[in-house]
Amino acid sequence: MAVVTQPDRPAGRGLVLTPPPVKLAAQELGLPVSQPRSINRPDSLEYLRGLAPDLIVVAAFGQLLKKAVLELPRYGCINVHASLLPRYRGAAPIQWAIIRGERWTGVTTMVMDEGMDTGPILLQRAVRIGEDETAGELAARLAELGAELIVETVEGYLGGRIRPKPQPPEGTLAPKIAEEHTRIDWTADARAIHNLVRGLAPVPGAYTTFRGKRVKIHRTKPLPGAAGAVPGEILPHRKRLLVATGAGVLEVLSLTPAGRKEIRGADFLNGYRPRPGERFV
Repeated sequence: MAVVTQPDRPAGRGLVLTPPPVKLAAQELGLPVSQPRSINRPDSLEYLRGLAPDLIVVAAFGQLLKKAVLELPRYGCINVHASLLPRYRGAAPIQWAIIRGERWTGVTTMVMDEGMDTGPILLQRAVRIGEDETAGELAARLAELGAELIVETVEGYLGGRIRPKPQPPEGTLAPKIAEEHTRIDWTADARAIHNLVRGLAPVPGAYTTFRGKRVKIHRTKPLPGAAGAVPGEILPHRKRLLVATGAGVLEVLSLTPAGRKEIRGADFLNGYRPRPGERFV
């Protein structure tokens, strides 16, 4: 009947007003589009009441739907969420699942209530997380799976073949990624830092500092064995950027120094020529 998505926002270096991809897709399909600043405002509610929808489907909308919206459709509101609920409720389930070293995640469809991803579950599908998979790569896989699952969910739910199952109250949270989550702590072990880097890739990215300037780390590889050096210290090697951690060695495969484009670890060694004992901090 209609598509509701976020307002156009400035993007890029020129801050050009840019429509969200959902709007462009809806326009290509000839569907009416609404872009309210808040879905819960009276004028937005009036618009939805005018549509008189049987069902509202929500995917990564970015706004919390209040009771008046949730109760408006005859069959309620269905959400597709990128985790195996009740694990990783919240804004960043893909990132936190990788950061915390989970081996499995998935997609859940549920009937929405007023809580944060606490509504009754309809369907779930699990997927294995690759050892070196980034949040961006996993998000792309889960988006495809979620698209398939929401179609199956709507058909089964409206047809009476799928019945909601209440979630247990206990669960884990996946809060929005904040600045303090993105700095690398080199006293952690190599695997934990590797998980942080890939869990924050491609955005917002994990960072450290070198010679007082920020360096964003994109790709890493944990290596076995003890470094025998201070955490963060760049270990001597001609072609590989190896860094000591709290346990093990981390090879930095690609990174972006301040004011530069993304480069390989070997290029960093050649360009900056770290002195013995120099560290990432």
